[in-house]
Amino acid sequence: MSAVKQEEKELEKRQSGDWSGGKGILPARETLGPLFLMATTPAFSIVFFHVCAFMDGNFLAFAKLCLENGLFSTIYNIWPSATDPQAVKMIAAFGIFELILQKYMPGKEFKATVTPKGNVPIYKANGMQSYIFTLSTLISLAYFDVIRPALVYDKFGEILSSMNAFAFAFCTMLLIKGHVAPTNSDSGTNGNMVIDFYWGMELHPRILGWDVKMWTNCRMGMMFWAVGILCFAHKNMELNDGVLQIGMAVNVTLQLIYISKFFFWEMGYMCSMDIQHDRAGYYICWGCLVWVPSVYTSHSFYLAGNAPEISVLTAACIFIFGFFMIWINYDSDNQRYIFRQTHGECLIWGKKPRKIVAEYTTDSGETKKSLLLLDGWWKVSRHFHYMPEILSSLCWGLPALNSGLVGPYFYTFFLTILLIDRAFRDDDRCRKKYGPYWEKYCSEVPYMIVPFII
Repeated sequence: MSAVKQEEKELEKRQSGDWSGGKGILPARETLGPLFLMATTPAFSIVFFHVCAFMDGNFLAFAKLCLENGLFSTIYNIWPSATDPQAVKMIAAFGIFELILQKYMPGKEFKATVTPKGNVPIYKANGMQSYIFTLSTLISLAYFDVIRPALVYDKFGEILSSMNAFAFAFCTMLLIKGHVAPTNSDSGTNGNMVIDFYWGMELHPRILGWDVKMWTNCRMGMMFWAVGILCFAHKNMELNDGVLQIGMAVNVTLQLIYISKFFFWEMGYMCSMDIQHDRAGYYICWGCLVWVPSVYTSHSFYLAGNAPEISVLTAACIFIFGFFMIWINYDSDNQRYIFRQTHGECLIWGKKPRKIVAEYTTDSGETKKSLLLLDGWWKVSRHFHYMPEILSSLCWGLPALNSGLVGPYFYTFFLTILLIDRAFRDDDRCRKKYGPYWEKYCSEVPYMIVPFII
């Protein structure tokens, strides 16, 4: 085979199947990285829960326990049952309930961003309706004593264990489906089973009409976030003679505002990097099915049983600052969403926004154009919306004051690392996609996230 033909073949392979971000990385490292993460993250979700629930967030005490009994023996002994009947019933009922709402709750048709292979994902925009109906159903069932929401707190370890098992089975099913029955042409293989399992094969897989990513990311992950913290708030009331502590109230209210913003803007999320670039594999699906319930609710789980008494003034200051950060996060996302939907024909802060018309070439060789926003919040930094998101997450843990570090503040540490990594990955993708247009954009907006710092 000639060098030219070999190069063309490699290019075709990369275009159809190289979404792992692993170009230039040794194959062994490319495989060992995902293997290490898949071996450790399920265990970490259980250890994190156990340390927060039974050891007051003291990882040093857990490390001492491991030294005494051995790491694997300790993890084995603390691992909750994955077949607890109550936990399995709760997961099944919630998952099926959200599947029904996703498909049958009324909503307008929404056409998302065209994929690299020219496909147009179509969704039913019913996220906010489903969100309101889900929370209303939970509150109504609790009010009439049909269910006891605090049971989610009591069985949270078993729930996480069951979801770990389900997530692995679900990702295995997606791997098989990607090989034998892909939904559309936005599918392919890296030629490595481990990488295909970890990163996924399909960009927009659908099963019997249900969009997989919408269910895992939005209706299981994000929806449980709201349901879970309400259940933890119910536990806090049980532990305090029917009274919800003010710190817990601030924590839950701020998060519900944030999550409400997400579902109001759900179709914007379906056009985001998570959906457009990251395929449906372990990275996304396990993350939304296990990591989100485990980590994103950790501050509320901690506060349910450990919330200190705080003054009304302290609570008010935390709430006002947190609300302001959530609003800025929403407004910045909304500015970019409206800018894209109107092709730049809109007003931002009362004036027509400046923009760069960037050209790029699709996998099929077709030349297309994108608009890069240079005004509003987006003239501050290229990923400005990450700043208020991190600061708002800090406010969810602040009602704990200095009563703990891991439980109330771990999510903020994790989110900061996640968003910085995502900013670098997104910048790298855009630089490869837009070339000189992205360099021009970076000269106009020189800072990635925080002005004068990064």
